[in-house]
Amino acid sequence: MDLLDWHRGTLSSRRLAVLVKHMPRDSAVNRDLHGEAVEWDASTHLLAALVDHTAVSNWMTATINSGEDAEPLDYPEPVSRPGSREADSESAEPRQAARESSTGAPSSNQLASFFG
Repeated sequence: MDLLDWHRGTLSSRRLAVLVKHMPRDSAVNRDLHGEAVEWDASTHLLAALVDHTAVSNWMTATINSGEDAEPLDYPEPVSRPGSREADSESAEPRQAARESSTGAPSSNQLASFFG
């Protein structure tokens, strides 16, 4: 397909818009418009969420089963996702609460956010 056909009048604007709209996910146009987010499909997001939840579950198990004199474990960092700045601000609260916890046990807010 030659884009000069649009200038020549042999390719309609509607047809050009349809072609651009339905380009493959990994096309240069989509990559330019959306950056690395085009590489992340639904299953990749689900896998990242699975990794995050497993890490938090392991952290909770280790924290609950550690001794009273043990130093508190660091809250796990979530997998970074493309274009997601909200996730960074949401995950900062549990990390901060985990650092402030002197007993090493998860707080009630941490448990509610994990099971909620």
